[in-house]
Amino acid sequence: MSRALGLALGWLLDQALGDPRRWHPVAGFGSAASSLEKRTYAGSRVNGAAHVALLVTSTTVLGVAVERATRRHRSAHTLVTAAATWAVLGGRSLTREASTIDGQLRRGDLDAARVQVRNLVGRETSALEADEVARACIESLAENTSDAVVAPLLWGGLLGVPGLLGYRAVNTLDAMVGHRNERYREFGWAAARLDDVVNWIPARVAAALTLVSSGSRGRAAHARDAIRRDAPAHPSPNGGVVEAAFAGVLGVRLGGSNTYDGRSEDRGTLGDGPAAGVQDIARGSRLAQRVSAGSLALAVAVVVAVEALSARGRPRRRR
Repeated sequence: MSRALGLALGWLLDQALGDPRRWHPVAGFGSAASSLEKRTYAGSRVNGAAHVALLVTSTTVLGVAVERATRRHRSAHTLVTAAATWAVLGGRSLTREASTIDGQLRRGDLDAARVQVRNLVGRETSALEADEVARACIESLAENTSDAVVAPLLWGGLLGVPGLLGYRAVNTLDAMVGHRNERYREFGWAAARLDDVVNWIPARVAAALTLVSSGSRGRAAHARDAIRRDAPAHPSPNGGVVEAAFAGVLGVRLGGSNTYDGRSEDRGTLGDGPAAGVQDIARGSRLAQRVSAGSLALAVAVVVAVEALSARGRPRRRR
């Protein structure tokens, strides 16, 4: 059970400490990816796929090596798994950013909130009104709770350290190059599609955990309706599912038009309540924290199931 214990310890470290401000391993991976991009970049899907394959494979192989080196030593394996889990999770930093934005908006410091929310979203924020900043924050809480908490925990529960590191490599590359702008439309295609694949199940698990965390059958029913009705119109096959679930549980309306690189994009409407506002950020953060805790419990259950299946498949020793 060293894997389960390591996941739990890593989750607790993330909740207590958040991301380190300096020498973050994910930032180091990003720097390495940027350096490699100078050699691999071309406006081609083939080059982009090679870029992704090299980085994801090397990171996953590192995880396999670490897993094998520590697997027979429970304490070491627990500590390594905990360190990897802490490195790849982003739940505490996400809710910390949301809390900062909430405070800025409540104080009436809209300019500061417009700048702060750029840490969470890629849309243009300089002209957003307070409620639009709040909407951006809540949408990021939803999508990033799935991407930065639920997904890594599930992949870690299933595959251990290789799953944790490999997933974070895929998700980080999507954030770096998986854009639809002129530079990355072709080169970033593989990163974006691979991220869609590895997040397809976790996003739906995150949506289910959101419903379970609602505390009300009525809110859960609203969320199910929002997912069925509204998520298909969202441009992301995964983000729309989780954002619709959050919208339904919170009883608010998310989605609408966003501006990216001077281009307006209609992302559909999610939920049928009143438009999300400043007063909903704290509620969204609490919901994200409940989903995070639920995902840890589920990841531990996955570990138990994987180890039980593995034990069943091993031949019994003769006495």
